Amino acid sequence: MNRRVHVPTRAIGSALAGALALTAVGACGGQDQGTVTLKLVAADYGENQETNSARYWDAVARDFEAANPGIKVSVEVDSWTDIGKRVEDMIAAGKSPDLLQTGGFADQVAAGRLYPASDVLSMNTQANFLDTFAHAGQVLGTQYGIPFVSSSRVLFYNKAMFKQAGIAQPPATWNELKQDAEKIKAKVPGVTPYGLPLGPEEAPAESMLWTLSGGGSISDDVGNYTIDSAQNQATFTWLKSNLVSTGLTYPDPGKMNRTPVFQDFAAGKVAMLNGHPTLLRMASAANIDFGTAPIPKKDGVGRTGSLGVADWMMAFKANGHKNEIKKFLSFVYNRDNQLKFDERYNLLPVTQDAFNQMSTDPKHADLKQFAVGLTNASFYPFGDPAWGEVSNRIKAGIGQAVTGDPKQVLGGLQDAAVSEATRVRK
Repeated sequence: MNRRVHVPTRAIGSALAGALALTAVGACGGQDQGTVTLKLVAADYGENQETNSARYWDAVARDFEAANPGIKVSVEVDSWTDIGKRVEDMIAAGKSPDLLQTGGFADQVAAGRLYPASDVLSMNTQANFLDTFAHAGQVLGTQYGIPFVSSSRVLFYNKAMFKQAGIAQPPATWNELKQDAEKIKAKVPGVTPYGLPLGPEEAPAESMLWTLSGGGSISDDVGNYTIDSAQNQATFTWLKSNLVSTGLTYPDPGKMNRTPVFQDFAAGKVAMLNGHPTLLRMASAANIDFGTAPIPKKDGVGRTGSLGVADWMMAFKANGHKNEIKKFLSFVYNRDNQLKFDERYNLLPVTQDAFNQMSTDPKHADLKQFAVGLTNASFYPFGDPAWGEVSNRIKAGIGQAVTGDPKQVLGGLQDAAVSEATRVRK
């Protein structure tokens, strides 16, 4: 779940608030002793300035401040590309945020920076999370990661291209996908039959979808990495031989990020790809006649047809604002605020009341297929402190497994993963 550019927000409002505060305290100097300012850093889910997540967070902050006069909220929204480095720079400069909303949390847990979730969530808020996420935010039995939004993946396909190629229904197996891609290449020239985004933006998700549908996994049930398993080597060998080398994908999938591949689908330049709910909005806005289907499996033997993706909220201890954080999170996780964010970006709620509301609302009927996928999905090893670095390695290198030697590439990633896991677990 990634996006755009660094956008510091509310700068004018913050400056005005500061000026008013100085006027109010007069000769006493400094900020009102009864006021606490929370610093929130959040990832951007928008595709452009109009859909930038700063609009959502600024509105939430203003509404919260109106109901809680003693607490201010300073908002900064950063792109997915920049947010990790930005937060590390803030911490190194002694300016830790109070709250961070992004894609992972285990590295911050390993550094000892976070409050346990139970310290900053009310009992009502904790009880309202979906059971699917009950353990996903834990590290060594303690929850630190607080789920914020979720999604799963389905296969998107262009109905007009399928009709032109004489294909009656979406593929359910790898061989059917290959055959459909061959027909599209022959009968619908000038398009990419299958979008395979193995560039840094989507590599962990796309690669995990394929390993799961091939009967493998990134890690086993007890947390050991299995990147170079026999099943995974077979999966990437199949991808290389059957899709990439035969010209049914982009020439170098390892250089293709999710955003341009999604944009190509919305522009009628890609026939099939794995996508999350954001693509619903993009394709519909572009008037693409598309359909969705479960992720194809290798001869029906894959462990699961879906990858569950969650993004996270986490609370930092550095500034000692535990009580103020708890008040703000209770506000953030109320049903209306959750629905506003999920509806804006076509994502799935992580709270029961918002999920129930969305599930029964006819206008969200197109999201039900993603919700079904989430009920039996597999997740990244979010709670492993090594996952952040392992994920970075996968982002940088796994695309080479479909253009180079799959065994060598996966073996190198496996060795790096084991080394990193050994280092952080000492």
